Amino acid sequence: MVDVSQHTLVPEHTVLDDEEVESVLQEYNVVKTNLPKIKRKDPALPDDAEPGDVIKIVRNSRTTDKAVVYRLVIE
Repeated sequence: MVDVSQHTLVPEHTVLDDEEVESVLQEYNVVKTNLPKIKRKDPALPDDAEPGDVIKIVRNSRTTDKAVVYRLVIE
């Protein structure tokens, strides 16, 4: 079986710790449930991601070099 999360076209996915989550929520002035969602079954997620975690996704971008987005893991 192929590990999709290791493919070169899949952007970096990182689980944030509680301190980093609070920093992101304050920066964007939102609550956790306002973040876009990502399902736990998404093959790109790290194995240690659990529902309720916030994931930082870093994508390559033509205009800004790196684009950072955040997603809330749901069941």
